[in-house]
Amino acid sequence: VSGKYPQQPVIAVGAVVMHQNRILLIRRGREPARGEWAIPGGRVELGETMREAAAREVMEETCVSIHPGELVYFFETIRPDPDGRIRFHYAIFDFMAQYLEGEPNPRDDAMDARWVSAAEADTYNLNIKTRDLLNRIGFINIQTLLATKQR
Repeated sequence: VSGKYPQQPVIAVGAVVMHQNRILLIRRGREPARGEWAIPGGRVELGETMREAAAREVMEETCVSIHPGELVYFFETIRPDPDGRIRFHYAIFDFMAQYLEGEPNPRDDAMDARWVSAAEADTYNLNIKTRDLLNRIGFINIQTLLATKQR
């Protein structure tokens, strides 16, 4: 299911996974934000809790096993097409997650998956919401964010 032209908002989740002072990022293989780097995640399936969905999505996209914890970020993505029809509408809930095991191996709709340091993250084409999230949790510095916007 692509999420294009939904009949109602789609609930989705993401997971902030830290391991050895690095964060797990994926390069998105699908719209919205195709080609941008973001935390792993995806849509919640019927009958699944949001935390269960976060653990499943991280495993499907990266082969990394996690235990989702606290909700740390929420945002919506609403994107119309040129005719004004709603092409995408996601309500996205991001959780902090405990790393359990596994090494990043991109699968499903991830074009790439890897552990990234804060310094490296600044050089990546981060999705704007991911950049804001990483700033809010203190992973990247606000000065870095401001310098990046001025480039």
